[in-house]
Amino acid sequence: MLEGIGRRFADRGTARGVEALADISLAIAEGEFLALLGPSGCGKSTLLRLIAGLDRPDGGRIVWAGGAAPPAGQVGFVFQDATLLPWASAAENVFLPLRLAGLSWDAAKGRVRDALGAVGLDGFAEARPHALSGGMRMRVSIARALVTRPRLLLMDEPFAALDEFTRHRLQADLRALWLQAGCTVIFVTHSIYEAAFLARRVVLMSPRPGRIASEIAGLDQPEGAARRMHAAYAALVGRISARMEEIAGGDAERGAVP
Repeated sequence: MLEGIGRRFADRGTARGVEALADISLAIAEGEFLALLGPSGCGKSTLLRLIAGLDRPDGGRIVWAGGAAPPAGQVGFVFQDATLLPWASAAENVFLPLRLAGLSWDAAKGRVRDALGAVGLDGFAEARPHALSGGMRMRVSIARALVTRPRLLLMDEPFAALDEFTRHRLQADLRALWLQAGCTVIFVTHSIYEAAFLARRVVLMSPRPGRIASEIAGLDQPEGAARRMHAAYAALVGRISARMEEIAGGDAERGAVP
């Protein structure tokens, strides 16, 4: 749970600095898929870094179930760029967090194989990043985050740089993986279409300083390709779009490519 989170960054041009987040309070349920949606610069990525423990808030606090933040191995983070080691194979990149945790290759190879298989990369374990497409590299990045079997998966616009066809495929695959794994996912995006397709709950943030402006329940059914064609999905996109217009005073970013 986030309670009154605030974050301000120093800026030589202003005496008080830049206020990125203000009074963020948000409850997140175990096993939930939550999308953080808002215009560029509203603090979505900053909030994700705070949750990951990569930064500290200036005000408020993060309260974890059980009283303590999950260990590093139970938190997966997928960035907008795949951030793979260019000299390492797909399997070696996926193995990296387990190796850093002290596991041997013999102990970890089954988990690495399963993680690659879960993202549809059977047969590509020995491929280097330069031999993979952008979508395949992102699949390796997701497999690397999943191989530790995280309780919490944080994703910072991971599909933003991909073409529409690849985005659609990876969105469907990600939702299927979430349903199978049962972990909590917090997904940052500025695409209304992506948020509506993926999330069980969409949290809308206001322009800077970022605040929680609204929460909209997502769709439970249907799954797969039918989800995007369902009337309820179109209605949800419309509701989110209308609310974003209200929040941003008519200048809401409309989600780029769906």
